[in-house]
Amino acid sequence: MSTDAPARPARTLKRIVSHVLLAAVALLFLYPLIFAVATALKPPGETFASPPSLIGSDVRWQNFADVFTYVPFHRYILNGLFVAGAGTLVVLAASAMSAYAFSSLRWKGRDSLFLVFLATLMVPQEVLVVPMFLLMRELGWVDSYASLIFPWAFTAFGTFLLRQFFRAVPYELHEAARIDGAGPVRIFLRIMLPIAKPALGVLAVFTFINFWNSFLWPLIMINDVSERGTVPLGMQLFFGQNGNQWHLVMAAAVVSILPTLLLLIALQKHLVKGIATAGLGGR
Repeated sequence: MSTDAPARPARTLKRIVSHVLLAAVALLFLYPLIFAVATALKPPGETFASPPSLIGSDVRWQNFADVFTYVPFHRYILNGLFVAGAGTLVVLAASAMSAYAFSSLRWKGRDSLFLVFLATLMVPQEVLVVPMFLLMRELGWVDSYASLIFPWAFTAFGTFLLRQFFRAVPYELHEAARIDGAGPVRIFLRIMLPIAKPALGVLAVFTFINFWNSFLWPLIMINDVSERGTVPLGMQLFFGQNGNQWHLVMAAAVVSILPTLLLLIALQKHLVKGIATAGLGGR
């Protein structure tokens, strides 16, 4: 007992120091968000006030309402939700099916083809912009929602993530299902997909954020921004001949964070479990 007594204050001090350091690091990462919210609540003339201050002379909640009157920002949010939601569903379906084929089905040339498919991750998006645009023009998809969803919905990242998760499933489970008379499609729908919910949650979050924040491809494809523009395109309208409305830009940025934040909260359980278990398979 006398041996443990001197060690307790040391452990307590160590715990306090670690918590203080973690709080400091968390505050460092949260500062840009705090700055954005504080700037969004400032009057227009105090965004670049000197000396700078985090809090303005007046808290203007009206700035968030002005975001939707200055430009049709609600339209851009709805467009972004549709594109990101539809794109996420297509990615989940395509990635799950291809990952199942590359992990659980045995066919000649499977591993070699997967390496070629995986190598496409090394090709930057900027290299593919011109051929993708030409393809969209031939299909007649320029200035359409389809051009924002389908070109980037079939990537190797989701396939690789889900393939690693599927490979962690014991092969004996497949054999037992086959003995019971289940075919590949039934095994995929009734066994593999329910097991892969954590990995699907991780992929859904990453994919939704990528579609939601995409700027270069919508900028190239969309001609009628007021009708089919997404949130990144809509935020550019706060910069123009009348000056840069930085307080509205910050307010719009805070509003645009909410859909992804709600998605993270909704899928937090699957996200943590999926990150902890994905990529552990070695079959």
